[in-house]
Amino acid sequence: RPEEDSTPGMLFARTLRSGRIVRSDGHVVVIGDVNPGAEIIAAGDVVVWGVLRGMVHAGAMGNTRATVCALEMAPTQLRIADRYSVTPKDKGRWRRKQPEIARIDGEFIIVEAWQRTARKE
Repeated sequence: RPEEDSTPGMLFARTLRSGRIVRSDGHVVVIGDVNPGAEIIAAGDVVVWGVLRGMVHAGAMGNTRATVCALEMAPTQLRIADRYSVTPKDKGRWRRKQPEIARIDGEFIIVEAWQRTARKE
């Protein structure tokens, strides 16, 4: 089988609490929640296997193809590259019961259902 190149990353198998700041030159994966007051700043993608309620900045070095994924997306602020968004105050009324992904589409950050995609081997 051919080898694959990888990108450096950080894994946190715990909840990130208020006051915690994570910076990475690669990707960040959190197995747990990201509480309000916690921050993640990553040059690559950010994946939260839990509730994202803190601040997140994916593609911090200008990568407009970076994404943010979470089982529940409710960040205080979400940034991808040079764009940013905040969670609507009424998000609870339309909260999805499935994982979500945020990405740049044109000039805007969009948040949509995180669908499993078929892998080509």
